[in-house]
Amino acid sequence: MNLRRNHSPAIAGAKAGFSTSAAYRFEKDPRLPTQKKAPRERRRADPFTGVWENEVLPMLKAAPGLRPIAVFEELCRRHPELGSGTRRTLERRIRAWRAVNGPDREVIFRQEHPPGRMGLSDFTEVADLGITIAGQLLDCRLYHFRLPFSGFEHAHVVLGGESFVALAEGLQNALWSLGGVPEQHRSDSLSAAFRNLGADAKEDLTTRYEAFCGHYGMTPTRNNPGVSHENGSIESAHGHLKRALADALLLRASRDFDDLPAWRGFVDEIVGRGNARNAKRIDQERMALKKLPVRKTADYEEVNVDVTTSSAFTLRKVFYSVPSRLIGHRLRVRLYDDRLECFQGATHIVTLRRGRAQPNGKHGHVIDYRHVIHSLRRKPMALLNLVYRDQLFPRRAYALAFDALLAGIGERPACRAMVGLLALAHERTCEAELAVALQAVLDDGVLPDLKALIERFRPKRMALPVVVVTLPSLAIYDQIAAAVGEAA
Repeated sequence: MNLRRNHSPAIAGAKAGFSTSAAYRFEKDPRLPTQKKAPRERRRADPFTGVWENEVLPMLKAAPGLRPIAVFEELCRRHPELGSGTRRTLERRIRAWRAVNGPDREVIFRQEHPPGRMGLSDFTEVADLGITIAGQLLDCRLYHFRLPFSGFEHAHVVLGGESFVALAEGLQNALWSLGGVPEQHRSDSLSAAFRNLGADAKEDLTTRYEAFCGHYGMTPTRNNPGVSHENGSIESAHGHLKRALADALLLRASRDFDDLPAWRGFVDEIVGRGNARNAKRIDQERMALKKLPVRKTADYEEVNVDVTTSSAFTLRKVFYSVPSRLIGHRLRVRLYDDRLECFQGATHIVTLRRGRAQPNGKHGHVIDYRHVIHSLRRKPMALLNLVYRDQLFPRRAYALAFDALLAGIGERPACRAMVGLLALAHERTCEAELAVALQAVLDDGVLPDLKALIERFRPKRMALPVVVVTLPSLAIYDQIAAAVGEAA
């Protein structure tokens, strides 16, 4: 068109590389080919001609959060002639309408996390992993700590709920494993630790949490209740960690572990692999962290309990047995997530496995038959209707043996025989071996024979060696004295 200012259409077209006919065509209509293309028109009838304005729009305006599938199902109910092939058409039209007329949506503001500023804590469920301990399904969850800048992670297996004890133990272990302290500690609302408690208990736990953070020089912060994306730096990490654990369990080809420390060691190994990949950024962030205090702070709750005549005490709806010599004494109990440490004054007395109340609200029981076996031997019939009889048996084989004895020889002989078996397991320290023997006897369809088992586990008699001592002659002492005198 610039050449056309000084030349004819044929010459301008030739100079521009067009034919003469193309030059005259551009002379008449200078629009580009894309501008001449006619807009695409509908190729079939609109299936929502009669319902969009009259029915769909009123529903969208009255209930802005209504899903397109709900609108489509309602239209199909009202107008059965609408086919299933119109669903995507309706969804696209609703999406386009909401882009222009819909309400404002919440905006996610991406954040930058400088090194050493924030550490995040949260709990996550791992029931889907199906972990078992010695064949028994383990009810547990994970406490998860993470630094958003470097990606440092720490995970701790928690047996109970989201309590202050679990939070304090997991967070404290994470900080000492990291070797430093961030400026702030962010968590979700800690109402899980305070739920179903009175106002005094809530205030006490809140004070303890603030004192815990003050010990480490951290500023405690929380995200808004119910707004999980404010903790997105750890919420998203939950999924990555659980997928890594699931993959590792598949490669391991077994979800069963010998004991709880083995499962915890497995989790530590998987978390350690992730930290090894981020080692450079973790080392960089460590330089910005504050120093750890001189010592750890308490990560337990302390309660005083009285030991009853049942040689036990009840704490948090759980019945715990203790050695009978403690009856009538007051114990100072430290509650950890997985155990109880019992003290008489300043003297450590016993460590107990921590129990949990049953889901239906009934009391739980943590019983050690060694604590009461001496009294049961004097009163064996007490075993028959004992409240915690099922929890008294240390292994399943013992319970099966007692059921078989009850069915085979009657109540009184069965109780005497069962108490004798428990006493044998205690006195000969052969609990596991005796359980194997009992299971073998039951598999053969025979009742356990107490006398035969006592003889079987009796200490082996060994002949004492004959030691011959040859006494020296007393005259040798005169020779020694003479030799010492000549040397002097």
